[in-house]
This record gives sequence, C-alpha cells and structure tokens, in this order.
Amino acid sequence: MNPVNRHRLAAGFGCVFLLGAPAGCVGGGGDSIAHPSTGRPASHGVLIATAPMSVARAAHTATALPDGRVLVVGGFTGEEGAAQGAEVYDAGTERFSSLPRMITLRHSHTATALPGGKVLIVGGYAAGSTTIDAAELFDPATNSFAPTGSLLSARANHIAVLLDNGKVLIAGGLGPAWEFLSSSELYDPATGRFSPTGAMTVARESHTAVRLRDGRVLIAGGHRGRRAGMTLLASAETYDTGTGRFTRVGDMLVRRHKHDAVLLQDDRILITGGADERDSEGVYDTTELFDPSSGTFAAGPPLQLPRYKHNGSSLLLSNGAVLIAGGAPQAETYDPSRRTFTIVAGDARMAGQFSAVAPLITGGALITGGYGQGRGPRAFAWLYRP
Repeated sequence: MNPVNRHRLAAGFGCVFLLGAPAGCVGGGGDSIAHPSTGRPASHGVLIATAPMSVARAAHTATALPDGRVLVVGGFTGEEGAAQGAEVYDAGTERFSSLPRMITLRHSHTATALPGGKVLIVGGYAAGSTTIDAAELFDPATNSFAPTGSLLSARANHIAVLLDNGKVLIAGGLGPAWEFLSSSELYDPATGRFSPTGAMTVARESHTAVRLRDGRVLIAGGHRGRRAGMTLLASAETYDTGTGRFTRVGDMLVRRHKHDAVLLQDDRILITGGADERDSEGVYDTTELFDPSSGTFAAGPPLQLPRYKHNGSSLLLSNGAVLIAGGAPQAETYDPSRRTFTIVAGDARMAGQFSAVAPLITGGALITGGYGQGRGPRAFAWLYRP
C-alpha cells in the first residue's frame, strides 16, 4: 500500500491488524514454537498454494475487510492497461469471486481501509503511463464501487496512510509528464473530499510510509528522476498530523527505493531490502531499524533472500514476529527477540515483485499475483499459515 493498507491498518476492526489478531484485541496467533530462552514464539509457518485469481495481476492491492474477506483491486496484466475489475477472496471457501467492475480501471494505486468499513481507492495509472486523479469507495455491505472526491494532483506510486483522526494522508508519487511529486493531501471520509496539506521536504517515488505509535507518519527512501538522472534517497521525514508539516529525521544508512517498512511491537520500524539505481542488478538483502525516540536508523540483520518491489507486503504477526511476503520467490519471517530471519517452509514459489498481501481474520495471510522470476503478471495466489 501497496502501497498502506500497506502495513495494514484494518480500521474496520478498530485497531492495528496483526496477523492472527488485532493488536490489543482478543484472538489467537496460530501454532508457533516458543524460543527456549525468552519464551517468545519464533513463528516460521508454511507457504502453500491456494485457488488462483480470475485474472493475472501485478501492482494491484489486497485489503482485509471487516467481514473477513480480502478485496483485490486493479493491477496490470502484462498488456497495456489495467486488470479488468476487482474480486474478493473468502478464507472459508479459499476461493475468489468476481465483483462488479470498478468505476476506473487502475494499477499502481493505493487502497486504504476506512474506519466505517469502506475501502478508499486512490490514483494510479490508467492505460499506459497516464496518471489519474480519480478516487472511489468500495462498500463491502453492498459489494459495490461509488465515486468520491478527486485528488488535487493526479499521481501514481504514491503512499496512503490512515491517520489517528480518521483522515488519509496521500503523499508523493509520480504525476503527469513524469513529474516527481513532493505534494501531499488529505482525504476526509466525512466530506468525501481531498484538501492540501504540507509538502514533503523532497519529491519521492517508490518510498515507504508507516504510521508510528505516536500518530506521526515516517516516510523513508525512494527516488526522484529517471534513468541516468535518477537520484536515490536515503533521507527520511515524519508527518505531524497536528501541524500538517513534514520534518526531516536521520537518514537511512543505505540509499534505497522499492523497499518495505513495517511497525514492530517495540515501536521501531523495520526497513527491508530495496535496490540501488541498477534495480534488478542491485537488489539488497540489508535491513535497518528506525528508532522514533531518537529519530535515527541502525543496521539490522541481513535478509535470507535479497528482495525488492515489495512495498506493503510485510505484516506484523500476533506474536511480535514479522512476515516478509514479497519481493522474492520465498517468504521469510523476522524474530525481533533473536534478530534473525528464517525462510518460510513449503514448496510454493511466488512471483515476488509487485504482489499484494493482506492478513486473514482466521490467521495467516493471503499473497496474490505479482511478477518476476522471468515471467509476467500471474493469477496465482498463496496462503501463509503460521
């Protein structure tokens, strides 16, 4: 979120959605193995194939709904244009079913679960490289899409984060005529309109955004410019909901884009993977940890597999571990108590890049589509079971 649905604030449940249970809410986390010295579980789980989607998709979104289903929206098919329509996954039947066509076909957009249960779908690309300002709402009660206010600036590959006050922050991305954007705006579900807010300190695309426990939003990395003119960013900044302003914080140790970020139980942010200017020839296995109390980054342990193009595919497990589900053909989990990554078991091999991931209310996660490993977008889907 994936763009944020992307670190998944499932507002329909009224709290941050952890894999297996919402944080601080009643629920189990599935089977796990207790670490002998700490007693905390080291959940590795297993990855298995499930029924495929109706069409191949990459750069789409997957959003957990309050009724336990997962909404899958848009994406591209490998041909010019966006995937036709949307579908929902039912964890009980382990099957996808088609939905009425969206108002605007799109890919590289964001989808954000709102407090009332609806899902806000914003921006992205339509046909080819045309960025759009259109936004719409999905209502799970009626399985229908309805228009809402338009963005102030057409954009794709932006970020969207649900704020403490129920509004949604939209920031950065790529605008018309390949303009890299620093501008930000707020969507208010009460009015259905977008309004301007403070601009980021630098224009960014392929960046990450995570809401911190104190309500601020951390923006990290990304790039501006194209090809030989690309500038890769190590810089990070925070958005303050009260002032509507962005403030620089300490830089990451490594310049990176197309990476991922997720909030840990101890309030730190785990940054994983990404790439340098060479993209597929410069994929990282490095990680970093951001401490919001000091505003600084520190080196984390290496991933088991280098991975990139996996923004929004990392989920916090109910036992405090993290599932890293995208950017490579295999998933892995991070155990903060041991500072180690472990490959998830199972014979399934995922597409990896630009896949979309959502937690399941029954425990585990749904991983959908993506491309990579020498192949284009796929309809395949996988289940992570803790």
